[in-house]
Amino acid sequence: MTTITRNRARPLWPFLILAAASVLAMPGKAAIVLDLPTGSRNTAETVVTLDSYRLPIAPWDGTTVPAQRLEGQISRQAFRVGGVGVTTLQILAPLRQQIADQGYDVLFECAAAACGGFDFRFGTEVLPGPAMYVDLTDYRFLAAAAPDQTEHLSLLVSRSAAAGFVQVIRVTAPGADAAPQIGTSAAQPTTTGAVTAPPDAPGDIANSLDSNGHVILTDLIFDTGAAALGTGNFASLEALAAYLRANPDRRIVLVGHTDATGSLEINVALSRRRAASVKDRLVSAYEISASRLDAAGMGYLAPIASNLTDSGREANRRVEAVLLPK
Repeated sequence: MTTITRNRARPLWPFLILAAASVLAMPGKAAIVLDLPTGSRNTAETVVTLDSYRLPIAPWDGTTVPAQRLEGQISRQAFRVGGVGVTTLQILAPLRQQIADQGYDVLFECAAAACGGFDFRFGTEVLPGPAMYVDLTDYRFLAAAAPDQTEHLSLLVSRSAAAGFVQVIRVTAPGADAAPQIGTSAAQPTTTGAVTAPPDAPGDIANSLDSNGHVILTDLIFDTGAAALGTGNFASLEALAAYLRANPDRRIVLVGHTDATGSLEINVALSRRRAASVKDRLVSAYEISASRLDAAGMGYLAPIASNLTDSGREANRRVEAVLLPK
């Protein structure tokens, strides 16, 4: 079980088997524990002793994301929540309840389009992928503050085809005791009658391929001008490989896309090399037969965001999986 510690008791997640945790607390303070799902994995963590953070307090207003500027110790963490059967609301709701129960004031909360969709997502701070992933159509945000205003926090919850993602940013005012970092303890079953979140599986990848014929592998990382796929494990590739193993008669073409930096000819070639890089990873790391995979490139001809911004160009650098006829 993964825990966020601060001030006192915690409720159990209603849909997970939870464990007794080792609670870290500052001397002289009771301990608050925010439970993340059993099996959650810390994917990124930074602590800066003195920094500033713009805490969103309202949706995108057409020009900017209204925010409260805070200074102090800034803790930034991201977690990957394994499993495909849990919604973003199911992930956020227990955390929200725990925050309220422990006396924090919820300053602002929104979901996807109500937040401002693309503009809110790229108008607030988000840790880079693959540590954190945000689906522009399925994310939730919450901002809260301690009663004495010595600590503020934000939660950003989203999901990819194969897993959920949680980002926690905490700001502790200068001179106040900083909350301990989130830690992970071994999970031991309890007799709550709840069920464990399901393991990684094809899930939404399978639904998208079977229903729509294609799916964006949204957590893959490519830099401008680079063809090599980033290092590490990617949830979308795990899910795609599981889908192909479960459907041995299916074939996939991987289609690369780029931002609009450079000529069309160069970008078509680059996008094809990116798709080929993903194909190679599926073959080498997941033992998928190369005969079931093709690679193609579209360059910058099919953007999903504006190429006028850094965030838009990042979104356009992607690879899609397209299901081929049997």
